[in-house]
Amino acid sequence: MASLSPDGRVVMISGAARGLGLAVTRRLVGDGFTVSLGARDIDALRAAHATVPEARRHFSTYDATDPATAESWVGATIERFGRIDALINNAGILRQFELEDSDAEDKLDELYRTNVRGPLTLTRLAFPHLRRSGQGRVVNINSLSGLRVGRDDFVGYSMSKFALSALSHATRKAGFADGVRATNLCPSLMDTEMVEALGAPEELKIRPDSMADMVSMLLALPNTASVAELPINVFNEPGY
Repeated sequence: MASLSPDGRVVMISGAARGLGLAVTRRLVGDGFTVSLGARDIDALRAAHATVPEARRHFSTYDATDPATAESWVGATIERFGRIDALINNAGILRQFELEDSDAEDKLDELYRTNVRGPLTLTRLAFPHLRRSGQGRVVNINSLSGLRVGRDDFVGYSMSKFALSALSHATRKAGFADGVRATNLCPSLMDTEMVEALGAPEELKIRPDSMADMVSMLLALPNTASVAELPINVFNEPGY
C-alpha cells in the first residue's frame, strides 16, 4: 500500500499559531507539504512560522466564529495555490459548566460557534476543492469528550464535540465517492495551554508532537485505507 506523496499538496490548518496547530504545521512542513495557515492573531502566526519557505506557506486571519474570515481564507488559498488537498480543523475552545449552572446556555452557544459551526463552515467552503483533488483529506481534531461524557463540568464541551463527531462522519460519507476521506481524531488530554488549567498530571497528557505524527500518517494513507475515527489515550480508560 503506497503512501501518498506530500509534493504539491496544499493543507489548510486552523488554529496554527500555537499548541497542536503549531506542532501539526511543523510536522507537515517537514514532510514536504505546502500549508495555508489560519489563526486569529496573524502576527503570532507569522512569527511562529517565519522559517517556512515563502513558496510553501500562506497566512490568513481566521476566526472560527466569523464565517467571513473562513470565506476569505479559502478564497485566498485558491488564489495563491490553485488547490486544496487537505483541511485540518484544529481551532477549538474549552468552556466548563455543569448541567444546572445558570450560564449554561451562553457558554454552550460560545462552544458551538467555535467547535461546530467553525469546522462546518470551513469544510463546506473547502469541499468542492477537496473533491476536485481526488485524494482530499479532512482531519477534525476532536477529543475523547466527543465519544463519551467524562467530567461533570464538561457537559457543554462534550455536546459540542459529539456534534463535531457527527460532522466528521457526515463529511466522510458525503465525499467518499470523490476520494475525500475524513477522520474524527479523538485524543485524551493534551499538553497544551487549553488544558493546562485543568491540573492534570503531566504523565496523563499527550504530547502535541505525537498527535502531529498521527495527522501526518492520516494524510499519507491512500484512498483504499479510510480511518473514520481514531481515539488516542495515555492510560487504561475502559473502552478507549
